[in-house]
Amino acid sequence: MNGTNVSSAVLERLSDEWDALTPEAQKAARYVLENPVDVGVSTVREIAQAANVKPNTFVRMARQAGFEGYEDFRAPFREAIRQGALSFPERARWLQDVSKSGNLGALYADMAEGAIRNLEDTFANIDAEALKTAAEAIWQSRQVFTLGVGVNHSNARNFTYLASTGMTQFHAIPRPGSTAVDDLAWADGRDVLIAMTCRPYRSEVVEAVRIARTQGMTIVSISDSPASPIIRSAHHGFIVAADTPQFFPSSVSTIALLETLLSFVIAVASDKIVARVETFHRRRHQLGIYSEEPE
Repeated sequence: MNGTNVSSAVLERLSDEWDALTPEAQKAARYVLENPVDVGVSTVREIAQAANVKPNTFVRMARQAGFEGYEDFRAPFREAIRQGALSFPERARWLQDVSKSGNLGALYADMAEGAIRNLEDTFANIDAEALKTAAEAIWQSRQVFTLGVGVNHSNARNFTYLASTGMTQFHAIPRPGSTAVDDLAWADGRDVLIAMTCRPYRSEVVEAVRIARTQGMTIVSISDSPASPIIRSAHHGFIVAADTPQFFPSSVSTIALLETLLSFVIAVASDKIVARVETFHRRRHQLGIYSEEPE
């Protein structure tokens, strides 16, 4: 079944009902068993063409297998996609299919529900004391390197930008024209690496974490699974929920966690941080960086 676990219960049911299917329906069923991913990402016309049968054959196959109709049969495959069980290209095809069907209202609802659920799941499973311990390690360090590549590069830079309003020891890596491992060349046990990556895990992040550990750095990792290689290597590991009907992992929980972690750093920092933040923003007003609103 192409190495996928998509809707295994439906596939088993289809196999069990094989003898009850007509020869044409068996052709359709054979295609489903051999290409289960296509059920969730293709229209009935597209999958019928691929199986070399008429679209109605798939409808009859679904009913002969005990389903009310093809959409009832197809629903578990689409649900598996929403839960992120498939690859990025397959999920992108599903999004296009939703658009063609004109059912973008359902996609909107899925996106909103997914974002809210990810936030709830993430914060429900993170202990505030663990965040405080990580924040203290960050505050007490000499330097903090925040590592993210791809979409997480902007998340790392945003975290560093916000931290720089009151602190000077934060660095987003990889720097332009550099590599993460080179940026960590002179880091040691006095420094902290905050690393983030979700499936599929970026090899340069995994390697940077490995090297940072050999250099004695304290590792704070953010990822989507306790089995993630950067979580297993971390001194302080935090799991974020990243499920989405998109074709890439959601960053909503990662951004929220980073903002919370920074707030904890500020909370455990010395009183001078408040004065530094005030000075930073007063300077911006004086330089005309902010557009002043009329009083």
